[in-house]
Amino acid sequence: QVQLVESGGGLVQPGDSLRLSCAASGRTFSWFVMGWFRQAPGKEREFVAAINWSGGSTDYADAVKGRFSISRDNAKMSVFLQMNSLKPEDTAVYYCATKRSGVVTTTVNDYDYWGQGTQVTVSS
Repeated sequence: QVQLVESGGGLVQPGDSLRLSCAASGRTFSWFVMGWFRQAPGKEREFVAAINWSGGSTDYADAVKGRFSISRDNAKMSVFLQMNSLKPEDTAVYYCATKRSGVVTTTVNDYDYWGQGTQVTVSS
């Protein structure tokens, strides 16, 4: 079993930055792929970014490429999402997730464990 707890969300203005954190506990964290997803009101949960166990393989949704960056610290059992140049359309609940397979994927159903989410609101 793996427990995930997100933090770092908040209310920011367009163009601002935020850094989300996800702390993991439970089974061996360093073996797992970690991902960030988001869900806006009335919309389906969507992929944002993912990173493999070593940090050597990452993937991003087209909507966030060049603005968001995912990283991890296996010693601290944490994964991070640096979000720059935020836009109102980035407003959503952001979820941290992990999957036992070592391959980075973008599909919601591939991920086995989920956090409770943290709200990010981008508004002027």
